[in-house]
Amino acid sequence: MSEANSPQDWNVLAERVARHVENYLNGLEAVARGDGQEHTIPLLLLEVSQVILAGAQLGASADVILPDNWEPEVGPDPDLDAVRQGLAERLAGLDEYVEVFDPYKDTEPTSYRLSDDLVDVASDLVHGLRHYQQERPLEALWWWQYSYFNHWGNHAGASLRALHAVVANARLDVAHETATA
Repeated sequence: MSEANSPQDWNVLAERVARHVENYLNGLEAVARGDGQEHTIPLLLLEVSQVILAGAQLGASADVILPDNWEPEVGPDPDLDAVRQGLAERLAGLDEYVEVFDPYKDTEPTSYRLSDDLVDVASDLVHGLRHYQQERPLEALWWWQYSYFNHWGNHAGASLRALHAVVANARLDVAHETATA
């Protein structure tokens, strides 16, 4: 996107990001309910990858600036604890992982939980989606972009690496066992 984004450009981007957000939220809820069964990790890898695409689009866009430089109230955000608990149950044995969150500033790995990271991303995304649903696409974009750089982008990236490691290790272990058999 160019520096001089028109309102139409912002509306197109907001619609695109809103679709990614809705897909992520629906996918996360389905996995938390147990709909993924043995495909839980690959499905989460797919959902996180797709929402990171939305984040990359926000990151590549010009800064979204609100005309009045303030965010209108959207009301209380939904309680996502049931989703967090469902994910923790589905991810038993894989939920905890370590990450160096900022490879340029952090020096020690820190322990995190996939269930927490995935729901933290959802919480930020649903906040922006509420702006979008209230027909405020510019506010939605501002929130998504700001929170992408400030919070959910890190959590999504870290969880993507953790999920990728689980899938890659499972596939490579099978490939290694097949090759040595």
